[in-house]
Amino acid sequence: MNPNDLIHSFESHFNAKPVFIAHAPGRVNLIGEHTDYNDGFVLPMAIDRGVWLALRPRQDGKVRIFSLDLETESEFEIYSLHREGGWIEYPKGIASELIKAGYSLKGFDAVLTGNVPRGAGLSSSAAVELATACAFAAASGFEWDAPRMARLAQKAENEWVGVNCGIMDQMASAACKEAHALFLDCRSLEIQHAPLPQDVSVVILDTSTRRGLVDSAYNERRSQCEKAADWLRVKALRDVSVEEFHKRKTGLDEITIRRARHVVTENARVLEALEAMKQGDVKRLGELFNASHESLRDDFEVTNDALNIMVACAREQPGCYGARMTGAGFGGCAVALVEREKAEAFAQDVAAAYRHRCDLEASIYVCQASAGARILQV
Repeated sequence: MNPNDLIHSFESHFNAKPVFIAHAPGRVNLIGEHTDYNDGFVLPMAIDRGVWLALRPRQDGKVRIFSLDLETESEFEIYSLHREGGWIEYPKGIASELIKAGYSLKGFDAVLTGNVPRGAGLSSSAAVELATACAFAAASGFEWDAPRMARLAQKAENEWVGVNCGIMDQMASAACKEAHALFLDCRSLEIQHAPLPQDVSVVILDTSTRRGLVDSAYNERRSQCEKAADWLRVKALRDVSVEEFHKRKTGLDEITIRRARHVVTENARVLEALEAMKQGDVKRLGELFNASHESLRDDFEVTNDALNIMVACAREQPGCYGARMTGAGFGGCAVALVEREKAEAFAQDVAAAYRHRCDLEASIYVCQASAGARILQV
C-alpha cells in the first residue's frame, strides 16, 4: 500500500491534509490450531498486509470514516453509540470499550483501506479493530499499550459485534515484532517474540474455498474438548501432557479421544516450535507444520478436500520445509514454510498444481513477518 495514495484520497475526500496514518496488520497462525479455547498455546505472525487509516483529529466527538474499498462513508457520535449493522460496528465497538475502560476520546475524520483478503482467515476484522484503537490513541493523545488494546479489541468483537473470538487475532495484530512470530499463552496472556528463521518466507495459500459449517462444527469440537477435560479432571486440556493423556484416556469414546489428542499434541508442537525457532531449526519447524496438519485432518477433522490438496501441492515443491492448514478449517488458507530464494517459483508452481487438481484459482501471498499496530509518519 502506497501511503501517498491514501493521503491523496484523504485530501480529495475531506479537503484537508491528514495528520496521522494508523496501521494494523493481519495475521497468519503458524501453528497452534483450536488450542486457544483450551487455554493452550498459539504461534501467530503479523503479515505485511493490513489496514490503514489516514486521519485528522476533530475537537468534537464525531467520527467520520470513508472506506476506500467499499466506497462508502459512515459516521457516529462517540458518546451516543447505537448499533446499525455493517462494517462501522467494528470501530464503534472499539470506541465503546475504550470509554468503558476510562479513556477520554476525541473524534476524527478518516479514510480507511486494507489489503487483507476478507473471509480467508487472516483476521481482517482484528486489523480494523487495532487500526481504529491506534487512531483513537493518536487523535486523543493517550499512550499505546499493545496488550491492553488487544484485550479491549477482543471485548469489542465479543460484546459489541457479537463474535465469540479468542484473544489470538487481536494480540498478534497489536503486539507482534518485525521478523518474529508471537508465542502466546492463551491462559496467562504471557507473550514471547520468537525469531523467524533467516532465509525463510512464510507463504499463505488461499484455497478460494470459504468456510462452511464452521459455527456448528466449532461448537461441537469445543464441547468435545470440554467433555475430555472433565473426564481427565482438569480445568482445560492444556493441563494434560501427551504422556498423561495416553495413560488416562481409557473410558472416553473414540471420537472424544481423537479430538482431545489433537489439542494435547498440538500444544506440545507449539512449545517445540518455539524452541525450534529460537535454535533456527527450520527443518524441525517444517516437520511440526506437517504433523499439525495430519492431526487437524485425522483427529480433529476440520480440513476439507481443497485444503488437503493444497497442502499436498505445497509439500511436493522444492524448497518447502512444511505446510499445514491454518485457521478454523473447512476451507480458507494453508500456510507453508519455504526457502526465501525459491518462494516466488514455489508460489507459481503450487498455483498451477492446485489449478490442475481442483480446477480452482488459488490466491498465494509470499509474506514477511511484520510489526504490530503503530502510527506511521505522514
